[in-house]
Amino acid sequence: MQKYVVATADEIPPGQRKIIKIAGKSIGIFNINGEFFAIRNRCPHGGAPLCEGVLSGFVQSPVPGEYTYTRKGEIIRCPWHQWEFDVKTGQSWVDPVKTRVRSYEAKIEQGCSLVNPAEIELEKGPFAAETFSVSLDKDYVVLEI
Repeated sequence: MQKYVVATADEIPPGQRKIIKIAGKSIGIFNINGEFFAIRNRCPHGGAPLCEGVLSGFVQSPVPGEYTYTRKGEIIRCPWHQWEFDVKTGQSWVDPVKTRVRSYEAKIEQGCSLVNPAEIELEKGPFAAETFSVSLDKDYVVLEI
Protein backbone atom coordinates (compact mmCIF):
# COMPACT_ATOMS: atom_id res chain seq x y z
CA MET A 1 0.00 0.00 0.00
CA GLN A 2 1.13 3.52 -0.78
CA LYS A 3 1.32 6.13 2.00
CA TYR A 4 0.29 9.76 1.42
CA VAL A 5 0.79 12.65 3.84
CA VAL A 6 -2.50 14.57 3.55
CA ALA A 7 -2.36 17.19 6.32
CA THR A 8 -0.83 18.16 9.62
CA ALA A 9 -2.89 16.95 12.58
CA ASP A 10 -3.80 20.51 13.59
CA GLU A 11 -4.92 21.38 10.04
CA ILE A 12 -8.16 19.40 10.50
CA PRO A 13 -9.69 20.39 13.88
CA PRO A 14 -12.13 18.04 15.68
CA GLY A 15 -15.51 18.01 13.94
CA GLN A 16 -14.03 19.20 10.64
CA ARG A 17 -13.03 17.57 7.35
CA LYS A 18 -10.65 18.04 4.46
CA ILE A 19 -11.35 16.76 0.95
CA ILE A 20 -8.30 15.74 -1.06
CA LYS A 21 -7.57 14.07 -4.39
CA ILE A 22 -5.13 11.13 -4.44
CA ALA A 23 -4.44 8.73 -7.29
CA GLY A 24 -7.49 10.01 -9.17
CA LYS A 25 -9.80 9.50 -6.19
CA SER A 26 -11.55 12.19 -4.16
CA ILE A 27 -11.35 11.29 -0.45
CA GLY A 28 -12.68 13.01 2.67
CA ILE A 29 -10.53 13.02 5.82
CA PHE A 30 -12.53 13.56 9.04
CA ASN A 31 -11.39 14.38 12.57
CA ILE A 32 -13.83 12.84 15.05
CA ASN A 33 -12.76 13.71 18.60
CA GLY A 34 -9.06 13.52 17.71
CA GLU A 35 -9.30 10.31 15.66
CA PHE A 36 -8.95 10.48 11.88
CA PHE A 37 -11.11 8.58 9.39
CA ALA A 38 -11.19 8.61 5.59
CA ILE A 39 -13.96 7.71 3.15
CA ARG A 40 -14.42 8.01 -0.60
CA ASN A 41 -16.07 11.26 -1.64
CA ARG A 42 -18.62 9.52 -3.85
CA CYS A 43 -22.03 8.31 -2.75
CA PRO A 44 -22.57 4.73 -4.02
CA HIS A 45 -26.26 5.51 -4.61
CA GLY A 46 -26.07 8.37 -7.11
CA GLY A 47 -22.43 9.48 -7.33
CA ALA A 48 -22.88 12.67 -5.27
CA PRO A 49 -19.90 14.35 -3.55
CA LEU A 50 -20.70 12.56 -0.27
CA CYS A 51 -18.09 14.27 1.92
CA GLU A 52 -19.64 17.68 1.23
CA GLY A 53 -22.81 16.57 3.05
CA VAL A 54 -23.97 17.44 6.55
CA LEU A 55 -22.28 15.75 9.52
CA SER A 56 -24.82 14.70 12.11
CA GLY A 57 -25.60 12.00 14.66
CA PHE A 58 -28.54 9.85 15.71
CA VAL A 59 -31.62 10.57 17.77
CA GLN A 60 -32.51 7.57 19.92
CA SER A 61 -35.75 7.17 21.85
CA PRO A 62 -36.32 4.34 24.32
CA VAL A 63 -39.91 5.50 24.96
CA PRO A 64 -42.15 8.24 23.52
CA GLY A 65 -41.18 11.67 24.80
CA GLU A 66 -37.64 10.70 25.80
CA TYR A 67 -34.74 10.98 23.40
CA THR A 68 -30.99 11.38 23.30
CA TYR A 69 -28.71 12.62 20.56
CA THR A 70 -25.78 10.22 20.07
CA ARG A 71 -22.76 9.81 17.79
CA LYS A 72 -22.59 13.54 17.06
CA GLY A 73 -20.43 14.25 13.99
CA GLU A 74 -20.03 10.56 13.05
CA ILE A 75 -22.74 10.28 10.39
CA ILE A 76 -22.43 11.92 6.95
CA ARG A 77 -25.58 12.66 4.97
CA CYS A 78 -25.43 12.63 1.17
CA PRO A 79 -26.18 16.13 -0.16
CA TRP A 80 -28.36 14.81 -3.01
CA HIS A 81 -30.65 12.12 -1.56
CA GLN A 82 -29.92 12.26 2.19
CA TRP A 83 -28.61 8.69 2.47
CA GLU A 84 -26.59 8.38 5.68
CA PHE A 85 -23.20 6.69 6.12
CA ASP A 86 -21.03 6.00 9.16
CA VAL A 87 -17.82 8.03 8.73
CA LYS A 88 -15.86 5.53 10.85
CA THR A 89 -16.78 2.41 8.85
CA GLY A 90 -18.44 3.52 5.60
CA GLN A 91 -21.57 1.52 6.47
CA SER A 92 -24.87 2.77 5.04
CA TRP A 93 -27.82 3.30 7.34
CA VAL A 94 -30.27 3.06 4.44
CA ASP A 95 -29.14 -0.45 3.41
CA PRO A 96 -26.48 -1.64 5.90
CA VAL A 97 -26.09 -5.13 4.41
CA LYS A 98 -25.51 -4.26 0.74
CA THR A 99 -24.43 -0.61 0.58
CA ARG A 100 -21.33 1.06 1.93
CA VAL A 101 -18.84 3.69 0.91
CA ARG A 102 -15.15 2.77 0.65
CA SER A 103 -13.21 3.63 3.79
CA TYR A 104 -9.43 4.00 4.12
CA GLU A 105 -7.04 3.83 7.05
CA ALA A 106 -5.99 7.28 8.24
CA LYS A 107 -3.55 7.59 11.09
CA ILE A 108 -1.22 10.03 12.80
CA GLU A 109 2.52 9.67 12.33
CA GLN A 110 5.33 11.87 13.57
CA GLY A 111 7.24 13.74 10.89
CA CYS A 112 10.55 12.14 11.82
CA SER A 113 9.10 8.66 11.19
CA LEU A 114 8.12 9.51 7.62
CA VAL A 115 11.67 10.02 6.35
CA ASN A 116 14.53 7.69 7.16
CA PRO A 117 17.81 9.47 6.28
CA ALA A 118 19.63 6.10 6.17
CA GLU A 119 17.50 5.08 3.18
CA ILE A 120 18.43 8.15 1.12
CA GLU A 121 21.33 7.46 -1.24
CA LEU A 122 23.43 10.52 -2.04
CA GLU A 123 26.27 10.81 -4.52
CA LYS A 124 29.26 12.72 -3.20
CA GLY A 125 30.06 15.76 -5.32
CA PRO A 126 33.12 17.98 -5.61
CA PHE A 127 31.71 20.78 -3.42
CA ALA A 128 30.99 20.97 0.31
CA ALA A 129 28.24 23.10 1.82
CA GLU A 130 27.60 24.23 5.34
CA THR A 131 24.83 22.07 6.81
CA PHE A 132 22.41 22.45 9.69
CA SER A 133 20.50 19.90 11.71
CA VAL A 134 16.81 19.78 10.79
CA SER A 135 13.97 18.03 12.59
CA LEU A 136 10.24 17.67 12.01
CA ASP A 137 8.22 18.36 15.14
CA LYS A 138 4.65 18.06 13.87
CA ASP A 139 2.33 15.11 13.66
CA TYR A 140 0.91 14.34 10.22
CA VAL A 141 -2.23 12.62 9.02
CA VAL A 142 -1.14 9.77 6.75
CA LEU A 143 -3.51 7.91 4.44
CA GLU A 144 -2.77 4.43 3.09
CA ILE A 145 -4.33 3.43 -0.21
